Amino acid sequence: MSQPEARVLTVPNLISFARLLGVPLFLYLLLVAEADGAAVAVLAVGGTSDWVDGYVARRLRQVSRLGELLDPLADRLYILATLIAFTARDVVPWQFTAALLAREAALLVPLAVLRRHGYGPPPVHYLGKTATFILLFAFPILLLAKVSATVATVAHASGWALAWWGIVLYWLAAAFYVVQVASLVRAARRAESAP
Repeated sequence: MSQPEARVLTVPNLISFARLLGVPLFLYLLLVAEADGAAVAVLAVGGTSDWVDGYVARRLRQVSRLGELLDPLADRLYILATLIAFTARDVVPWQFTAALLAREAALLVPLAVLRRHGYGPPPVHYLGKTATFILLFAFPILLLAKVSATVATVAHASGWALAWWGIVLYWLAAAFYVVQVASLVRAARRAESAP
């Protein structure tokens, strides 16, 4: 597998930058302007572009280290912003938000351990990408259920089915991440103790 490039201005990185700009726009639309339809659209585009930037990076052979960092950052910001906004607007209960935020908090310790041993964050696991994609797909559906009486019943059921599936996979991905970190730390300790 080839090493990621150090380029900054690539098509997938520009998509990721645009996704980052979508976060404050979504918050403004949902919490300030209360333009729920537009907020659904921004959230749907943000979630879809999560898959698009990775596809474009591989297709154009523009995988970069910056992109590997920007993509999960944009994912986490979208999830965090959505959870805060959805909890404030009563789209999701606080317990759901707490479960997702607890997962993020639980990963801070392994990340600190990696840094202590001289490692950066490991590559995102496919299970984590799948969980993120499912959650980012579920969120606009949950919001749609709240704002459209026409599709509320179907959107509510399918949105929550996806959301719970996503949260379970999100926690499983965290478990894989912890195992990966433990393996790297053991390898680092063996290397340090080797003569």
